[in-house]
Amino acid sequence: MYKLREIDAGVCASEGFFADGVSAGLKSNNELDMAFIYSQKECEITSVFTTNKMTAAPIRHFLSKGNFKTNFVLINAKNANAMTGKVGIQDIEEILETCKNVINPVMSSTGVIGVRLPKEKIKAGIKLFNTNAKNPSNAAKAIMTTDGFSKQKAYKVELDDGSSFNIGAMAKGAGMINPAMATMLCFITTDADVSKNEMQAILDEAVKKTFNAASVDGDTSTNDTVMLLSNALSGAYEKEAFKEALEKIMLFLAREMVRDGEGATKLVTYKVKGAKNDKEAEIVAKALSNSLLVKTALYGEDPNWGRIASTVGASGVEADEETLSISFDELCVYDKGRLLFDNAKEEKASKVMQKSLFTISCDLGIADGSFTSFGCDLGYEYIKINADYRT
Repeated sequence: MYKLREIDAGVCASEGFFADGVSAGLKSNNELDMAFIYSQKECEITSVFTTNKMTAAPIRHFLSKGNFKTNFVLINAKNANAMTGKVGIQDIEEILETCKNVINPVMSSTGVIGVRLPKEKIKAGIKLFNTNAKNPSNAAKAIMTTDGFSKQKAYKVELDDGSSFNIGAMAKGAGMINPAMATMLCFITTDADVSKNEMQAILDEAVKKTFNAASVDGDTSTNDTVMLLSNALSGAYEKEAFKEALEKIMLFLAREMVRDGEGATKLVTYKVKGAKNDKEAEIVAKALSNSLLVKTALYGEDPNWGRIASTVGASGVEADEETLSISFDELCVYDKGRLLFDNAKEEKASKVMQKSLFTISCDLGIADGSFTSFGCDLGYEYIKINADYRT
């Protein structure tokens, strides 16, 4: 047995990890725009990256290193270093050469696509780093782009034998979020004594139910990154405890990104069950969380269950109106061919949709497949933010 205890320390929760954010002039008004994560001991590092074929330079540089350990991650906002060709990788190598007394440093970037990194500003920003600093909140703020708030979570995992380990994380993301490695950066640190292979397998599985179940606008970016680093300094580990803590952290961060969706006012959970299998349930759940018609109905607080039914049918999975049921929270609005939507029920459904957090459930009534995704509404503010993104 084990116990999870939430702690307020972000990526600095684990023994031997340090982090901070500084202003290097990449953003206006002296905002924090560069961050680092540093470990006293070199770390095993595992990762999951974007499925976008136009992969950004930081990811291509990371993958070119092969199997390696590191103790330093450099992150910049405002510039994605994507679609910059070979010079984008050369810029990374030049910048990382200025990172002294660290092991195999890696870089991650987020921001505008198609612009080379402002190398001199970044190199000057590196000189401001204090690797003895523990300011996880500053680091989390520094990696934000269109985010409305920073995102952090950490747990101490206490085992029955009296030993313990920690897992902490920070993430950014609010737009270009699609359930195909959601558009985001996420950095997770742990002092658990876990092998690289097991850590990668657990991370891959956790991504499916968390970041790959999130949607804001159905777009996948060039820079999507999850990095998980372990320095093993605690000397402790228990697989199920590690898995549960990691999944809880990643689910929280994924839902926070959707809640922070550009202009979003609602966080909606889509629970699909009764599908032919789990894969078909996943297809339906993601179709619902991505549907522009559904998203705009959410924004207008219109309980138009017909859009839900139509999206289920258009997803291509096995489905039938005679076996389908649809509910808003606990309120069933359509049940296996029976039209339940009278004036009284519509009024109750409208009240559900006025909430900032609720669930839409679909039971396909075919078999036992299930999947849960989550998404948000889409309104005028999303258009404004993205129309003005570079200006």
